[in-house]
Amino acid sequence: MDSHDQSLSPTKRALQAIQLLQAKVEALEKARDQPIAVIGLGCRFPGASNPSEFWELLQGGKDAISEIPRDRWDINRYYSPDPGSPGKMTTRYGGFVSDLLDFDAKFFRVSPREAMSLDPQQRLLLEVSWEALENAGLAPDSLADRQVGVFVGISAIDYWHQLLKRDADDIDAYLITGNTHSVASGRISYLLGLTGPSLSVDTACSSSLSAMHLACQSLRHDECSVAIAGGVNGILNPEATINFSKAQMLSADGRCKSFDQAADGFGRAEGCGVVVLRRLSDAVADGDNIRAVILGSALNHTGRTSGLTVPKGPAQQQVIRDAIATTKLTPSQISYIEAHGTGTALGDPIELGALREVFGPHRSEPLLVGSVKTNIGHLEAASGMAGLIKVVLSLQHSAIPANLHFKTPTPHFDWSQPLQVPTQLTPWPSSDSPRTAGVSAFGFNGTNAHLIVSEPPDISISQVPPLPYQLLTLSARSALALQQLINRYINFLKHRPQLSSLGELCWTANTGRSHFPHRLAVIAASVSELQKHLLAVSQGTTPTGVIQGQGNNASTSTVQLSHQQIQVSGLSNKVQKIPLPPPSEQWLLVLKALAEQYVMGASIHWQTSGFQPYRKIELPTYPFQRQHYGL
Repeated sequence: MDSHDQSLSPTKRALQAIQLLQAKVEALEKARDQPIAVIGLGCRFPGASNPSEFWELLQGGKDAISEIPRDRWDINRYYSPDPGSPGKMTTRYGGFVSDLLDFDAKFFRVSPREAMSLDPQQRLLLEVSWEALENAGLAPDSLADRQVGVFVGISAIDYWHQLLKRDADDIDAYLITGNTHSVASGRISYLLGLTGPSLSVDTACSSSLSAMHLACQSLRHDECSVAIAGGVNGILNPEATINFSKAQMLSADGRCKSFDQAADGFGRAEGCGVVVLRRLSDAVADGDNIRAVILGSALNHTGRTSGLTVPKGPAQQQVIRDAIATTKLTPSQISYIEAHGTGTALGDPIELGALREVFGPHRSEPLLVGSVKTNIGHLEAASGMAGLIKVVLSLQHSAIPANLHFKTPTPHFDWSQPLQVPTQLTPWPSSDSPRTAGVSAFGFNGTNAHLIVSEPPDISISQVPPLPYQLLTLSARSALALQQLINRYINFLKHRPQLSSLGELCWTANTGRSHFPHRLAVIAASVSELQKHLLAVSQGTTPTGVIQGQGNNASTSTVQLSHQQIQVSGLSNKVQKIPLPPPSEQWLLVLKALAEQYVMGASIHWQTSGFQPYRKIELPTYPFQRQHYGL
């Protein structure tokens, strides 16, 4: 349509210009409301080192709070039940990640010297972001020079304080880049070669949900095609806990007793959570494993209250209403709220009251309300991400975990209203409309965030014609890491007897992982045969159909398979002409040729080689070889 066509009358040209503008407005409106798919998860939380372990913790109603570890500080030196005692804290407990100071520096091309100056929060973000990308079936090295965004919620500065306590002679060239929050996101973008937006966000306890909101907006505005969004918190020094004790914010037993009469403050916790996001339309087109869908989100600020850190119900109501307004839902269609729920006598009733005002009217079923903080504590800057990942896993498993420590409801809220706290694992069945939840995070700086999360849509999966054999490729940076990866696959398959698609497994492993020098190629006709082969390799034997090798990672050899023949460029003596689809015996020859070249270091172009793409599934992630880097 050309509105400048001079053969048209001025009226018709004006009409065409109006129609063009209307089309642009409609496109912008559609982009603004476009759902965002969650396609990958990664986490290190108290009591859980990955999403599977986290779900086991949640569905089992486990409490991950423990006494403050001795490698953080001597609690006997700093503890006093008297809040007036100078330099003392009023709790001995919190939620902690094991081996917080350990890191696979070599994997991320970080020197031991730089690793010592690198904030453990940055270390966690690197490892968990890698795991989340693998969980999404995206090979991290395939994202280089692509518009991939990184959005990180981060607030704590404990390691920075530790480093500054040293003598000035110990300051090295890595102090600033190792601890400045802006580099927490920038380092991920730098190491992976990502060219999309890269932001570190600090809105206190709502940091990670604020980062999520910005990530979704960036995807909708086409600033990036993939977004990595996360949050992190590390507790290394006693000072912040002393500060919170003086403000009488902390629970004596370190536990968040959300919505209970016994609520006496929050328990501090640390950890890291990361999700990988794409526009829903792109995720569906590429066969991604869609875990959940972000329908909408909103941010606001509390404004003026009786105190800087005091929450305000109307502001919480507004941010929830604003988030719902970005969707096509009504409040009655939301069946669960993952609340901020810190377990304070002041904050809990205010939040419950806000939920009553937004969701209470005209409900036929109670609104379920819970908080992951009752399991793992308050992860502060990463708390919203912990709540989001809980909701994603709850949707996946069709169940809402119990809200722990809920015995006597707080008397400061009218429980005759249609709000209900689940005290046991509660089924979350599908209904006529998709199961949908809200996730809240409220920062003590006044910034409020809310997300609307829904189960993924039903997507018809096109059937890929079965092949007589499949090829699985595994690799690692060292022989030890490769053996550990093999063991992870053995354990993974042992606990998933329902997994039947060898094609999905191999396609995800082959295309959704970066490939390293130490390599293994396994040809199998079924999942059970693959299990037997991997088990044999772990026991030191090499059965037929298995090839191991240490390829040259700098090799320029590539393998491409067209619909007529297999061609190995750079290795012309290995060219074989085999028609596709081939008979069983000829297909086996093709896979053997590919396996041989793979273990020698060749790069196989699976996506453009004639292989039919399968649906991506969740598989084991890389086994990092972590070493201790502490002061």
